[in-house]
This record gives sequence, C-alpha cells and structure tokens, in this order.
Amino acid sequence: MYSFGGPAGQIAVMHKLVVEEKKWLGENRFLHALNYCMLLPGPEAQQLITYIGWLMYKTRGGIVAGTLFVLPGFLAILVLSIVYTLWKELGFVQGVFYGIKAAVLAIVVGAVVKIGKKALKNEVMVGIAAMAFMAIFFFKIPFPLIIVTAGLIGWIGGRVREDKFLVIKGHDDKKDSEEGVIDRLIQPSNTSFSKTLGTAAFWLALWWLPVLLLVVFFGLDNIFTKQSIFFSQSALVTFGGAYSVLAYISQKAVETYGWLTPGEMLDGLGMAETTPGPLIQVVQFVGFIGAYRNAGALNPVWAGILASVLVTWVTYLPSFFFIFTGAPYIERLRGNKNLTTALSAITAAVVGVILNLGVWFSLHTLFGAVGELKFGALHLPLPDWKTVDWGAVFITVVALFVYLKLHWDMLKTIGVCALLGLIVHFSIL
Repeated sequence: MYSFGGPAGQIAVMHKLVVEEKKWLGENRFLHALNYCMLLPGPEAQQLITYIGWLMYKTRGGIVAGTLFVLPGFLAILVLSIVYTLWKELGFVQGVFYGIKAAVLAIVVGAVVKIGKKALKNEVMVGIAAMAFMAIFFFKIPFPLIIVTAGLIGWIGGRVREDKFLVIKGHDDKKDSEEGVIDRLIQPSNTSFSKTLGTAAFWLALWWLPVLLLVVFFGLDNIFTKQSIFFSQSALVTFGGAYSVLAYISQKAVETYGWLTPGEMLDGLGMAETTPGPLIQVVQFVGFIGAYRNAGALNPVWAGILASVLVTWVTYLPSFFFIFTGAPYIERLRGNKNLTTALSAITAAVVGVILNLGVWFSLHTLFGAVGELKFGALHLPLPDWKTVDWGAVFITVVALFVYLKLHWDMLKTIGVCALLGLIVHFSIL
C-alpha cells in the first residue's frame, strides 16, 4: 500500500522494510535478487517482491507476495479508469489529474536519487549510468542493447579492475557478512532439469492458454485478442521494467492501434505513478481505454473491466515464470564474481534509463509542445518555451520542496499537489 512512485521508489520502500526495518534479508542477498530482476523483461519491482517471497516460503510465498503487490494497484487503476472515462470532462477530475502529474515529477526525482545512491557507488558506475542515459535519450539506442553492452563492460571490467566493478560483495566477504533473520534459515535450493521443465511448462500454460482460447473463439481482429497478444509481446521485449516499456507501449498503443491519445497516455502514467503497485500497471489503463472504445456489442465499461483483467494477467504471468524457473539457479551463482560485476554494471545502466524517462516525463508535463531536432543519429528534444505551463511549474516546485526538503511522505505530497491542481485549474478557466 506504500509502494508509490514507480519501480525505483517501490524498490527503495522494499529495501527499507525488508532489509533495514524487518531485517529479514541482508544487503547482499537483496541486491543480488534486484540485479537478477533487472535482467528480466517486465516489472522488476513485482519480480523482486516475488523473488523475496520465494526466498522465504518458496513457490507459495512467491505467489502470495507477487499477487498482493499487484492487487491494490489493479483495484485503484480500475476505479480510476472508470471515473476517467465517464467523468473525464468534469473540471474537478481535470484539476486533480493536473496536480498529480506535477507531483509525480518530485516522486520520480526522489526515487532516482534513492536507487542511484545504492547502485552508483564509484565513478565507474556513475560513468556507466551517464553513458546509458545519453545512449537512450539522445541516440534512441534500444534498451536491450544497452543492457547487453553494460553487462559486457561489467564482465570485462571486473577482470581488469575488480575493485571498481565488484560493487556488490560476495556473501563470503567478512565486511558485508551480516545477514538478515530469514537469510540464516534459507537452505540451498535443490532443483533438477526435469523439475525446472515442469515448472516452466506450468507457468507457460497459464500465461498462453487464455491467449490461444481468444484466438480460436474470437479470431485475431477481436480487441481482446489484439490486446492479449500485444501485451504478451511487450512483456517479453521490454527490459528494465515499466520505465523502459513506456516508449514501446506509447508508440504502439497510440500510433499503431489508436487505442488512446498521447495526452491520455500521460494521464494514465500519472495515474499509475500515484497509486499503489507497479508503474507498469499503466498497461491496465491502456487496455481499459482501448476496449472501452472498441467494445462492439458489449457494454463499454464491462469491456474495459474485462480488458483490465486480461491485460493484467498476460503482463504479470511472465514474471512468475521467470522467477520460479530461474531463481534457484541464480541463487547458486550468488557468489560468482563475474556475474556480480556484470549485474552491477547493468544496474548502473538502468539508473541512466530511469533518469531518461524522468526527463521525458518532465518535458511533457511542463510544456504544452515538445519538438525534436535530428542530426544523423542524434536526437535533441526541443520544448516550445512559449507553451511552458507555469501552473505545472509552480506545483512541481512545491512538490520538490515538500518531498525532498521537508521529507513529506508520498501520500501527503500527492494530496497537496492534487489540491493545488484544483486551485490552479479553476483559476485559469
């Protein structure tokens, strides 16, 4: 219920609760699990909590932890999606969303700072993060390529300068040998190829069976079939969690399928940022709006609800598949220095990618129009300064001050910004 602010903020909350307050896990095992989740396509925060649940209570614990992490956000986005579609034109709703968008900027800045402090422990890691940011922001280099490159840099760099690349010490390191309460009770996971194959087959069947049934009974042109296939594909090709998936989903859902407009996509992002649960829950909003407008013979609201369930299902099932099939092997490699140096560099690169999306979000919140200049492979975003939204700037400054300087919690910050959004919105009408 406190996991607001996107994956960076959610991971920071998890770290505070699991490592610092409850002391269930030690720093090393937490960061090792985090790095593995950073490698996977899909929502790393939900994958991380599933991994932690698996460490504590195996498959049962992973299912409970992963599901409960998603459920509050699913219910919140479902209610807000219905409100948005039915009462979007009301001044009250517009004012609230106006303020929330600005509040998100402060939350993202705080989240990037928190996760950056944990991952960027020396100048080499900072350099990797900076290069990743420039690569994706200015040159539009695909995120998977950035991840592979960072992994290679970490693997090679660890052999040359282990002191700079071995950011996460092995579990045998005496200096960092303090472990959590549950850490001491965790036994090495015994697995086999046949057991792994059975686990993989089970979760793949749960994932793809609804998609196949939709194709068989309703065909490929049905809105639910299109969404199930599209979001299944997005779950496979979007590495680094929700922040990296936004560009892909925005391009396809807005430009290719026409399910919603760019402004509505930004509203959905603000909605997902300010509700509990993974930021990738924005896909539920996209699915709801798309089905609402292409409901056919169904009631539009019920079509949106069905799409919300379907999209959520195909988005998170892959996470359970990856965790339950891969975690036993990753735990065996927890002390492998080559893997650790590669994963440390990958984590640093992901910080740069998160910063990239934070800047993108800022541009589209504070300016009414953002153009782009191209010089070969170089892309330079150009905000139209004549369209600067001074109301959004004002609320953002307030949010930054109360959240970062006064250390207000996220809920209080969001509430104040929503109130300011209403005041500013009605004052300019």
